[in-house]
Amino acid sequence: MRGKLGYHLFPTRLQMKKLRLRETSLSIWGWGSLGIVLSLITFGPFVIFYLAFYILCFVGGGFVVTLLFGKTNSEKYLEQCEHSFLPPTSTGIPKCLEEMKREARTIKIDRRLTGANIIDEPLQQVIQFSLRDYVQYWYYTLSDDESFLLEIRQALQNALIQFATRSKEIDWQPYFTTRIVDDFGTHLRVFRKAQQKITEKDDQVKGTAEDLVDTFFEVEVEMEKDVCRDLVCTSPKDEEGFLRDLCEVLLYLLLPPGDFQNKIMRYFVREILARGILLPLINQLSDPDYINQYIIWMIRDSNCNYEAFMNIIKLSDNIGELEAVRDKAAEELQYLRSLDTAGDDINTIKNQINSLLFVKKVCDSRIQRLQSGKEINTVKLAANFGKLCTVPLDSILVDNVALQFFMDYMQQTGGQAHLFFWMTVEGYRVTAQQQLEVLSSRQKDGKHQTNQTKGLLRAAAVGIYEQYLSEKASPRVTVDDYLVAKLADTLNHEDPTPEIFDDIQRKVYELMLRDERFYPSFRQNALYVRMLAELDMLKDPSFRGSDDGDGVSLLI
Repeated sequence: MRGKLGYHLFPTRLQMKKLRLRETSLSIWGWGSLGIVLSLITFGPFVIFYLAFYILCFVGGGFVVTLLFGKTNSEKYLEQCEHSFLPPTSTGIPKCLEEMKREARTIKIDRRLTGANIIDEPLQQVIQFSLRDYVQYWYYTLSDDESFLLEIRQALQNALIQFATRSKEIDWQPYFTTRIVDDFGTHLRVFRKAQQKITEKDDQVKGTAEDLVDTFFEVEVEMEKDVCRDLVCTSPKDEEGFLRDLCEVLLYLLLPPGDFQNKIMRYFVREILARGILLPLINQLSDPDYINQYIIWMIRDSNCNYEAFMNIIKLSDNIGELEAVRDKAAEELQYLRSLDTAGDDINTIKNQINSLLFVKKVCDSRIQRLQSGKEINTVKLAANFGKLCTVPLDSILVDNVALQFFMDYMQQTGGQAHLFFWMTVEGYRVTAQQQLEVLSSRQKDGKHQTNQTKGLLRAAAVGIYEQYLSEKASPRVTVDDYLVAKLADTLNHEDPTPEIFDDIQRKVYELMLRDERFYPSFRQNALYVRMLAELDMLKDPSFRGSDDGDGVSLLI
């Protein structure tokens, strides 16, 4: 009891410490409050701003003194290091003046690019005109020194030489005979399918050019899966960006490392190639007026014969073109009838008038069929007949119109490699026969080029083998292995002949003729009916008369 009472009456050490801390904090707050009150009474209400200003001046002055002291010591230390460790350096301006006083070294440029003078001279003119139009007109306002222009010319020539060297190492035959043909055919198929989708829309909604473009790229995505070129083809900004990237890759492959690492030089040449050469070239090649003029220039020396002209009229599905031909024929008829002739000339004029009347009649008949919609419902029309006329595979392979439909079907079924192989071998046989005939005639005249001609034929034959029959071929033509091995042995040990592929071509023809995937199924496909309609071998009994004026039906 006494212990508890003493515990309450006499405080412990901990309690004493708390009391002292409490008294100390009270004294601090008291003295602080007293100081603040005296400051406010003495200096007024702005004492806080004065105090902050004094502290800021003190800190800033200390920072300035430290900076000046450090700068002075750093300069002294660097000066000591420069004089003690590093050699003396020359300033930039005297060095530049010294370089400018030196005599300009002559740059010798070799004008040979590809090794063929007939190609080198036009290329040199292109380089000269490019420098004149894109460099010289602004460079001469800055300097008269020719060294920069010569350096640019030398860089362009080096790039062209490198391009020519790399081009000689490329096997161009598969590219021109297969890849570019496939790409062009794919483009036409995409365009036709887009046109077909546009025509299948409601007649009340008239499709515009923008609708055709949008539908074209939608079909392109469907056919080529993950590939779509809509931005590059429709956006000028994206087109320029693509051409810049293309030029960047070409410069990386063609320029020396030193020139490519020079960014100013690289960007300069890239802009000249992209905006000054490639973009205007693409715009010109895409101009319809230029295309029409080029076609006129190509056919100027080779007039279109009667059969080809009539086939074009019969296969045309553009009413505007048919009306233009009909109006032109009517205008020519009016002119011939106004002539006053006699004797032998009158017979010639009568023949011309009869020909023009026939052309006008065919155009009217074709326009009537297109406007009545009979070209659109050819598949439904074929269902009204029990049996269609049979076109042999031999006839399909030699007719351009029929071959195009058969080619489209083979593309759908995945058998295009067999058809392309057959067509390539046909072209090889004709070329080989012509080359051997020329070689035989030259040997009779005493000119010997046997090794060169046989080397070209061997290269062409090996190219066909590698493209369609080798194990690396994709897609590969499926024929008997012993025939492929026999052909490989013949190519290795004998001179190539026009008949070297005959056995395999015969097998491929039999495969296309008898395999249910190819020709037999093609005869049951809608493309076969469209082919008959285009060949004017599918006729509606209710439509009397055809494009050529007769009413004979080839249906059996």
